[in-house]
Amino acid sequence: MTEGVQEGRRTRVTAQLRELRFDAGTPSLNLIATIGRRPSAPIERIGDIDRLRAWCEGVGLTVHPDEDLAALLDALHELRACAYDVTAGYLHRHAPQEESVRLLNQLARVNPPAPQLKTDADGLPAAASTPGLSTPALLSLIARDMITLISDPKQRQKLRECDSELCRMIYLDAAQGRPRKWCSMQRCGNSTKAARHRHHRQKTGDLPLA
Repeated sequence: MTEGVQEGRRTRVTAQLRELRFDAGTPSLNLIATIGRRPSAPIERIGDIDRLRAWCEGVGLTVHPDEDLAALLDALHELRACAYDVTAGYLHRHAPQEESVRLLNQLARVNPPAPQLKTDADGLPAAASTPGLSTPALLSLIARDMITLISDPKQRQKLRECDSELCRMIYLDAAQGRPRKWCSMQRCGNSTKAARHRHHRQKTGDLPLA
């Protein structure tokens, strides 16, 4: 493989690792997923204002134009750490830090604005929208989502952690029947199976070790 091809592959892999994920199942889990490869080499996916805007758009939240986006970004990072602590605590059977629980409850006390129903050109119901959110209201929506999820026995039983050691993304398994092992078959499922296949071939001597 030439150096140029190798560099191209590295660029594509890096770009994929920094992609925002909106398939975790809920807004709060999508927030947790804004750190990739958390257990091995954490990758920040919302490290600046542009990425913050992209994430808010992806989860369907509109921020009020007068809000301090830098402050919102810092607050979301803090909320993300607490949400991960609580969720991972459930999955790994250990108690979350008291500060994580306290902050979630504190943020959830703010009443977010009520959604507004929109109609189309024919006057028929078309979509619901939420007015531009203040920072406290946006944080409240995410905190409430996490509290609702983790306090619902049926929902939290659907929580999974991706089987890929390089990923470990936490997601809500909506599949019927056999539980999903990976956050995405196209991403982690196929790559994990391919890696196991290569390892097996190396052990059996079908592939060179180098």
